[in-house]
Amino acid sequence: MGETDEALMALTAARDERAFRLLMERHMARAIRLAERVVRSPAEADEIGQDAFLRVWTGAASFDPRLGRFSTWLHRIVVNLALDRLRRPAHRPLDEAGDLRSDDPGPVAAIIAAEQQALLAQALHTLPHRQRAALALFHMEGLSGREAAEVMKVSEKAFESLLIRARTALRQKMKMETL
Repeated sequence: MGETDEALMALTAARDERAFRLLMERHMARAIRLAERVVRSPAEADEIGQDAFLRVWTGAASFDPRLGRFSTWLHRIVVNLALDRLRRPAHRPLDEAGDLRSDDPGPVAAIIAAEQQALLAQALHTLPHRQRAALALFHMEGLSGREAAEVMKVSEKAFESLLIRARTALRQKMKMETL
């Protein structure tokens, strides 16, 4: 159980189902969470998570730990699948408002918080897909700029520029919504 993800990937490449199950237990929830932040649909995020791990299983032999960590490789798979899903013409997010729960600070504060969260979710949904993915990787998944750049297969400078554009666009959209 103390094996590294990279060691588990070597075993998975040799078709060790136990190692693959351990990887899924460690990373499936995070993969689904990342996918949901990009596609804004829990049902599609579940499918993307399953598809991502199918690709992990079938492509395990192509994973090279000298090129990066397993988690970075998995994030790249998830983001690519999510962006592909968004490019499909039939994509329709099921839950545009996102998670509207609060810590129940009182009825008025809860309503205001829910409205702000709904506005933020709506503004996020209007961003270009790659900008939304950049925000999800950096701010919501906590990846460093370097790690997120690796996932998106861009230079750190290009990722930083993408993140700045996303933040600026989001700020402008939020200002317009609150006027």
